[in-house]
Amino acid sequence: MIQPLAYIHPQAKIADNVVIEPFVTIHKDVEIGEGTWVGSNSVIMDGARIGKNCRIFPGAVVSAPPQDLKYKGEQSTVTIGDNTVIRECVTLNRGTALDKNTTTIGKNCLLMAYVHVAHDCIIGDNVIIANAVQLAGHINVYDYAFIGGTSAVHQFVEIGAHSMISGGSLVRKDVPPYTKAGREPLSYIGINSVGLRRRGFAAETINEIQEIYRIIFLKKYNVTKALDIIEAEFNPTVERDEIVNFVQNSQRGIMKGFGI
Repeated sequence: MIQPLAYIHPQAKIADNVVIEPFVTIHKDVEIGEGTWVGSNSVIMDGARIGKNCRIFPGAVVSAPPQDLKYKGEQSTVTIGDNTVIRECVTLNRGTALDKNTTTIGKNCLLMAYVHVAHDCIIGDNVIIANAVQLAGHINVYDYAFIGGTSAVHQFVEIGAHSMISGGSLVRKDVPPYTKAGREPLSYIGINSVGLRRRGFAAETINEIQEIYRIIFLKKYNVTKALDIIEAEFNPTVERDEIVNFVQNSQRGIMKGFGI
Protein backbone atom coordinates (compact mmCIF):
# COMPACT_ATOMS: atom_id res chain seq x y z
CA MET A 1 0.00 0.00 0.00
CA ILE A 2 3.07 2.25 0.35
CA GLN A 3 5.19 2.76 -2.76
CA PRO A 4 8.96 2.45 -2.33
CA LEU A 5 9.56 5.78 -4.07
CA ALA A 6 7.65 7.66 -1.34
CA TYR A 7 9.48 9.16 1.65
CA ILE A 8 7.77 8.52 5.00
CA HIS A 9 9.41 9.52 8.25
CA PRO A 10 9.70 6.40 10.44
CA GLN A 11 7.85 8.10 13.31
CA ALA A 12 4.82 9.14 11.24
CA LYS A 13 1.67 7.30 12.34
CA ILE A 14 0.09 5.63 9.32
CA ALA A 15 -3.02 3.48 9.90
CA ASP A 16 -3.95 0.28 8.09
CA ASN A 17 -5.11 0.29 4.47
CA VAL A 18 -3.59 3.69 3.70
CA VAL A 19 -2.41 4.01 0.08
CA ILE A 20 0.62 6.24 -0.47
CA GLU A 21 1.63 6.76 -4.08
CA PRO A 22 5.17 7.38 -5.44
CA PHE A 23 6.99 10.64 -4.69
CA VAL A 24 4.85 11.51 -1.66
CA THR A 25 6.71 13.14 1.26
CA ILE A 26 5.36 12.59 4.79
CA HIS A 27 7.07 14.32 7.71
CA LYS A 28 7.56 13.13 11.30
CA ASP A 29 4.62 14.58 13.25
CA VAL A 30 1.87 13.23 11.01
CA GLU A 31 -1.14 10.99 11.64
CA ILE A 32 -3.18 9.43 8.81
CA GLY A 33 -6.36 7.42 9.39
CA GLU A 34 -7.48 4.15 7.86
CA GLY A 35 -8.40 3.95 4.20
CA THR A 36 -6.95 7.30 3.17
CA TRP A 37 -5.33 7.69 -0.24
CA VAL A 38 -2.41 10.09 -0.76
CA GLY A 39 -1.63 10.94 -4.38
CA SER A 40 1.78 11.36 -5.98
CA ASN A 41 3.85 14.49 -5.34
CA SER A 42 1.78 15.63 -2.37
CA VAL A 43 3.52 16.76 0.82
CA ILE A 44 2.15 16.07 4.30
CA MET A 45 4.07 18.22 6.78
CA ASP A 46 4.43 18.23 10.56
CA GLY A 47 1.19 18.77 12.42
CA ALA A 48 -1.12 17.03 9.94
CA ARG A 49 -3.96 15.02 11.49
CA ILE A 50 -5.82 13.32 8.67
CA GLY A 51 -8.96 11.25 9.26
CA LYS A 52 -10.27 8.06 7.71
CA ASN A 53 -11.08 7.50 4.04
CA CYS A 54 -9.78 10.87 2.88
CA ARG A 55 -8.46 11.42 -0.64
CA ILE A 56 -5.52 13.78 -1.13
CA PHE A 57 -4.71 14.44 -4.77
CA PRO A 58 -1.33 15.10 -6.41
CA GLY A 59 0.44 18.34 -5.60
CA ALA A 60 -1.45 19.10 -2.39
CA VAL A 61 0.52 20.53 0.55
CA VAL A 62 -1.06 19.79 3.93
CA SER A 63 0.02 21.51 7.16
CA ALA A 64 2.61 23.92 5.78
CA PRO A 65 3.78 26.68 8.17
CA PRO A 66 1.50 29.74 8.18
CA GLN A 67 2.22 32.63 5.83
CA ASP A 68 2.06 34.95 8.83
CA LEU A 69 4.93 37.05 10.10
CA LYS A 70 3.70 36.54 13.69
CA TYR A 71 4.34 32.80 13.42
CA LYS A 72 7.53 31.90 15.30
CA GLY A 73 7.77 28.17 14.63
CA GLU A 74 5.49 27.00 17.43
CA GLN A 75 3.92 23.55 17.19
CA SER A 76 0.45 23.63 15.68
CA THR A 77 -1.79 21.43 13.56
CA VAL A 78 -4.08 20.96 10.60
CA THR A 79 -6.95 18.54 11.25
CA ILE A 80 -8.92 16.98 8.38
CA GLY A 81 -12.12 15.06 9.11
CA ASP A 82 -13.14 11.68 7.70
CA ASN A 83 -14.17 11.29 4.05
CA THR A 84 -12.87 14.69 2.99
CA VAL A 85 -11.43 15.18 -0.49
CA ILE A 86 -8.46 17.49 -1.06
CA ARG A 87 -7.95 18.02 -4.79
CA GLU A 88 -4.86 18.94 -6.80
CA CYS A 89 -2.49 21.63 -5.49
CA VAL A 90 -4.61 22.59 -2.48
CA THR A 91 -2.55 24.28 0.26
CA LEU A 92 -3.56 24.04 3.93
CA ASN A 93 -1.60 26.07 6.50
CA ARG A 94 -1.51 25.05 10.15
CA GLY A 95 -2.63 27.30 13.02
CA THR A 96 -0.79 29.82 15.18
CA ALA A 97 -0.34 30.15 18.92
CA LEU A 98 -1.88 33.63 18.86
CA ASP A 99 -5.25 32.20 17.86
CA LYS A 100 -6.60 28.62 17.71
CA ASN A 101 -3.28 26.83 17.23
CA THR A 102 -4.99 24.71 14.59
CA THR A 103 -6.66 24.84 11.21
CA THR A 104 -9.65 22.51 10.98
CA ILE A 105 -11.37 20.97 7.97
CA GLY A 106 -14.53 19.01 8.82
CA LYS A 107 -15.93 15.71 7.60
CA ASN A 108 -17.27 15.02 4.10
CA CYS A 109 -15.83 18.23 2.64
CA LEU A 110 -14.66 18.83 -0.92
CA LEU A 111 -11.85 21.31 -1.52
CA MET A 112 -11.35 21.61 -5.26
CA ALA A 113 -8.09 22.27 -7.07
CA TYR A 114 -5.87 25.22 -6.05
CA VAL A 115 -7.87 26.15 -2.95
CA HIS A 116 -5.84 27.87 -0.23
CA VAL A 117 -6.89 27.69 3.43
CA ALA A 118 -4.77 29.93 5.64
CA HIS A 119 -3.92 29.62 9.33
CA ASP A 120 -6.54 29.26 12.06
CA CYS A 121 -9.49 28.72 9.74
CA ILE A 122 -12.32 26.45 10.83
CA ILE A 123 -14.31 24.75 8.09
CA GLY A 124 -17.37 22.75 9.13
CA ASP A 125 -18.76 19.48 7.80
CA ASN A 126 -20.10 18.94 4.27
CA VAL A 127 -18.59 22.18 2.97
CA ILE A 128 -17.78 22.57 -0.74
CA ILE A 129 -15.08 25.05 -1.75
CA ALA A 130 -14.71 25.33 -5.52
CA ASN A 131 -11.57 25.79 -7.62
CA ALA A 132 -9.00 28.44 -6.68
CA VAL A 133 -10.91 29.91 -3.72
CA GLN A 134 -8.54 31.77 -1.39
CA LEU A 135 -9.32 31.88 2.34
CA ALA A 136 -7.30 34.30 4.48
CA GLY A 137 -6.59 33.57 8.14
CA HIS A 138 -9.07 33.19 11.00
CA ILE A 139 -12.12 32.47 8.81
CA ASN A 140 -15.05 30.32 9.96
CA VAL A 141 -17.07 28.45 7.35
CA TYR A 142 -20.08 26.64 8.79
CA ASP A 143 -21.66 23.31 7.77
CA TYR A 144 -22.99 22.83 4.22
CA ALA A 145 -21.71 26.18 2.96
CA PHE A 146 -20.70 26.46 -0.70
CA ILE A 147 -18.11 28.96 -1.97
CA GLY A 148 -17.95 29.49 -5.74
CA GLY A 149 -14.72 29.26 -7.70
CA THR A 150 -12.00 31.95 -7.62
CA SER A 151 -13.65 33.77 -4.71
CA ALA A 152 -11.41 35.55 -2.18
CA VAL A 153 -12.44 35.76 1.48
CA HIS A 154 -11.09 38.43 3.86
CA GLN A 155 -9.57 37.42 7.17
CA PHE A 156 -11.92 37.00 10.16
CA VAL A 157 -15.00 36.63 7.93
CA GLU A 158 -17.78 34.23 8.99
CA ILE A 159 -19.72 32.27 6.38
CA GLY A 160 -22.96 30.83 7.74
CA ALA A 161 -24.33 27.32 7.41
CA HIS A 162 -26.18 26.37 4.19
CA SER A 163 -25.11 29.60 2.51
CA MET A 164 -24.00 29.86 -1.11
CA ILE A 165 -21.52 32.39 -2.51
CA SER A 166 -21.32 32.94 -6.26
CA GLY A 167 -18.07 32.41 -8.14
CA GLY A 168 -15.57 35.24 -8.36
CA SER A 169 -16.85 37.00 -5.26
CA LEU A 170 -14.84 39.29 -2.99
CA VAL A 171 -16.12 38.42 0.47
CA ARG A 172 -15.34 41.29 2.85
CA LYS A 173 -18.36 40.97 5.17
CA ASP A 174 -20.03 38.09 7.00
CA VAL A 175 -22.51 35.97 5.05
CA PRO A 176 -25.47 34.88 7.23
CA PRO A 177 -26.77 31.30 7.20
CA TYR A 178 -29.21 30.03 4.54
CA THR A 179 -28.49 32.94 2.15
CA LYS A 180 -27.19 33.32 -1.38
CA ALA A 181 -24.59 36.03 -1.95
CA GLY A 182 -23.40 37.60 -5.18
CA ARG A 183 -22.69 40.80 -7.14
CA GLU A 184 -20.06 43.43 -6.30
CA PRO A 185 -19.99 44.57 -3.61
CA LEU A 186 -21.19 41.26 -2.19
CA SER A 187 -24.92 41.47 -1.49
CA TYR A 188 -27.91 39.40 -0.47
CA ILE A 189 -29.61 37.87 -3.53
CA GLY A 190 -32.05 35.52 -1.82
CA ILE A 191 -32.05 32.41 0.31
CA ASN A 192 -30.51 29.09 -0.71
CA SER A 193 -33.93 27.50 -1.17
CA VAL A 194 -32.76 24.77 -3.56
CA GLY A 195 -30.04 23.64 -1.15
CA LEU A 196 -32.43 23.72 1.78
CA ARG A 197 -35.01 21.59 -0.05
CA ARG A 198 -32.31 19.08 -1.00
CA ARG A 199 -31.37 18.76 2.68
CA GLY A 200 -34.91 18.10 3.81
CA PHE A 201 -36.00 21.48 5.17
CA ALA A 202 -39.80 21.78 5.31
CA ALA A 203 -41.51 24.30 3.05
CA GLU A 204 -42.82 26.17 6.11
CA THR A 205 -39.29 26.52 7.48
CA ILE A 206 -37.95 27.78 4.14
CA ASN A 207 -40.75 30.33 3.92
CA GLU A 208 -40.05 31.55 7.45
CA ILE A 209 -36.33 31.96 6.68
CA GLN A 210 -37.26 33.97 3.60
CA GLU A 211 -39.57 36.24 5.59
CA ILE A 212 -36.88 36.83 8.21
CA TYR A 213 -34.38 37.90 5.57
CA ARG A 214 -36.89 40.20 3.91
CA ILE A 215 -36.99 42.11 7.19
CA ILE A 216 -33.20 42.18 7.50
CA PHE A 217 -32.28 42.99 3.90
CA LEU A 218 -35.28 44.38 2.01
CA LYS A 219 -37.25 46.54 4.45
CA LYS A 220 -34.47 49.13 4.90
CA TYR A 221 -34.43 48.82 8.68
CA ASN A 222 -31.12 49.12 10.48
CA VAL A 223 -29.86 45.81 11.87
CA THR A 224 -30.90 46.47 15.47
CA LYS A 225 -34.46 47.38 14.47
CA ALA A 226 -34.73 44.39 12.14
CA LEU A 227 -33.67 41.97 14.88
CA ASP A 228 -36.16 43.51 17.33
CA ILE A 229 -38.97 42.96 14.83
CA ILE A 230 -37.90 39.38 14.13
CA GLU A 231 -37.78 38.48 17.82
CA ALA A 232 -41.20 40.08 18.37
CA GLU A 233 -43.00 38.61 15.34
CA PHE A 234 -41.47 35.13 14.93
CA ASN A 235 -41.69 32.29 17.42
CA PRO A 236 -38.34 30.86 18.53
CA THR A 237 -37.05 28.14 16.22
CA VAL A 238 -33.63 26.68 15.56
CA GLU A 239 -33.39 28.60 12.29
CA ARG A 240 -34.67 31.92 13.64
CA ASP A 241 -32.31 31.79 16.61
CA GLU A 242 -29.35 30.80 14.42
CA ILE A 243 -29.95 33.81 12.15
CA VAL A 244 -30.43 36.24 15.06
CA ASN A 245 -27.35 35.00 16.91
CA PHE A 246 -25.21 35.13 13.78
CA VAL A 247 -26.19 38.71 12.98
CA GLN A 248 -25.89 39.87 16.60
CA ASN A 249 -22.42 38.38 16.98
CA SER A 250 -21.01 39.52 13.64
CA GLN A 251 -17.71 41.31 14.19
CA ARG A 252 -17.17 42.54 10.62
CA GLY A 253 -20.83 43.27 9.93
CA ILE A 254 -23.03 41.35 7.53
CA MET A 255 -23.27 41.86 3.80
CA LYS A 256 -25.82 44.39 2.56
CA GLY A 257 -29.08 43.89 0.75
CA PHE A 258 -28.90 44.54 -3.00
CA GLY A 259 -29.23 48.24 -3.69
CA ILE A 260 -28.84 49.24 -0.05
